[in-house]
Amino acid sequence: MHTHPVLHLPWRILVGTAGTLIILAGLVMMVAPGPGVAAVILGLVVLSTEFRWAQRVVRPAQVWFRRAERFGMRVRADAVRRYRARRELRRKRLSSG
Repeated sequence: MHTHPVLHLPWRILVGTAGTLIILAGLVMMVAPGPGVAAVILGLVVLSTEFRWAQRVVRPAQVWFRRAERFGMRVRADAVRRYRARRELRRKRLSSG
């Protein structure tokens, strides 16, 4: 869409409208039951595909998500390592006993 000059403006309008509607739905869901914060972030991500200001707003959330993802992977790896060590210890106890 970015390379075709005729479709560039309608595409930006479509993306802007979709992102705004998702953000508004997220704001409504903050009061009503639903995943409000997630919808607002999703709307900003949609807007960030076309608008520079939205990219600057979303960037801290992306950094936080990547840090949380790395932390989760470390926690999971540690838990799996501890589980396997306990399982091996049990096997040794059963085979020697």
